[in-house]
Amino acid sequence: MEENLSNEIDIRRAKIEELKKMGEIPFKEKFERTCTIAEAREKLGEKVKIAGRIVFRRIMGKFGFCQIRDIYERIQISVGRNEFSEEDYNFYKKMIDIGDFVGVEGEVYETQTGEVTVRAEKITLLSKTLRPLPEKFHGIADTEIKYRQRYLDLVTSEESRKIFLTRSKVVSFVRRFLEDNGFIEVETPVLQTSVSGASAKPFFTHHNALDLQCNLRIAFECALKECVAGGIDRVFELGKDFRNEGMDPAHLQEFTQVEWYASYWNFEDNIKFFKKFLVELMKNCLGTTKVAYQGQEVEFDTEWTRIDYVAKMRELLGCDFLDIDDLDALKKIAVDRKLFSYGDLEECKSVRTLIDYIYKRKIRAGIVTPTILYNYPASLKPLARRNDKDPRIVDVFQIVAGGQELVNAYSELVDPIIQRKTLEEQLKEKAAGDEETMDVDEDFLLAMEHGMPPISGLGFGIDRFLQFAFDCPNIRDVVLFPLMK
Repeated sequence: MEENLSNEIDIRRAKIEELKKMGEIPFKEKFERTCTIAEAREKLGEKVKIAGRIVFRRIMGKFGFCQIRDIYERIQISVGRNEFSEEDYNFYKKMIDIGDFVGVEGEVYETQTGEVTVRAEKITLLSKTLRPLPEKFHGIADTEIKYRQRYLDLVTSEESRKIFLTRSKVVSFVRRFLEDNGFIEVETPVLQTSVSGASAKPFFTHHNALDLQCNLRIAFECALKECVAGGIDRVFELGKDFRNEGMDPAHLQEFTQVEWYASYWNFEDNIKFFKKFLVELMKNCLGTTKVAYQGQEVEFDTEWTRIDYVAKMRELLGCDFLDIDDLDALKKIAVDRKLFSYGDLEECKSVRTLIDYIYKRKIRAGIVTPTILYNYPASLKPLARRNDKDPRIVDVFQIVAGGQELVNAYSELVDPIIQRKTLEEQLKEKAAGDEETMDVDEDFLLAMEHGMPPISGLGFGIDRFLQFAFDCPNIRDVVLFPLMK
């Protein structure tokens, strides 16, 4: 295999040298197109000048066909001696290969089989390729090559092209929808001096000029709330977050999400707004509100089920777990209820992580249809508003479908006294070995002390949504260039 590839590269190198001797430029400066390939397909009977990569070629004596394509479309090209001189036809046969970029001039017509085709009158070699495309043009089976050489995946896989074109539409729709609803987009720092905005293990780095230990942001939350304190009533950011945690098919350390915050809303307002947002997004970007996921059809344009998180956990554990702050005692209850073994729970270093562990495996995993989970334990969400009737509960909701969390949102905590206390409690958990805790962010607390209005905020993961929408086995399938070892 490697020997054949080496021979092919040598042959193409020799063609490049031969082209130079002929006075041809193997890598042209530009090409003047009159239309795209997609536009050319609508111009039957008209002359066009189009360009693209050759992805298929067949020569039958003095006549042949090839296909060129771009990210959106492909079109057939007919090449024959009736339109070409012998010299030009021989050049096409000998010097042009599959994978090369070419410019084509000719008339668009339809073959007897109904195939839209350009009858080439001139083919210009625009860029010569040294390496051939993957054999048989059936896409890339090796997932490592697929992720490392995404450009080949895009050339060979219709499904990958569809995913990444849809991803672009989703990002565009998010911005347009939020702006149309009065939200302002801002940019906040990626480099931070405190771990804040979520419970996660950060990446650390050193700022040489300031001699500061910094971390890459794990969420936009605290900075966006400071924007609200500054008078931006509706604010959002769409960008990258970084969490230095384990990898699995549903998690990446670098991921894309949108967070938005609205003054004077509570979490119920956000539920209504998010449902409208998601249904419109699916209609615009997927063309449907139904998703085929893991063998089941999930419809989003319908009434969503509601589950009280705290009530469901009480049912599972057979007690009011909110009154238990001893990790070992809560582990014993989970084991006695035959939910898990002690070995299963070894990774849980705090009551907060234990509760989350139980939820993800015993509640979330069994949810198929779109479901609103609300009323979360306060220990899980240090930045969320405590419930007026029971301060052990926070006004939070998540949307879960197919066992996947699609969104995380709350009525925000704007009381600086309670906020300081919750962050100080996180420090105790960090000292006990929990690495997924927040720091006491003094800059954020200072902003809170200057006053914030009632707020509801929401985080929506772009990667996770696309993985769900296209039923991809691995989240890397929806990220153009995932980090590889």
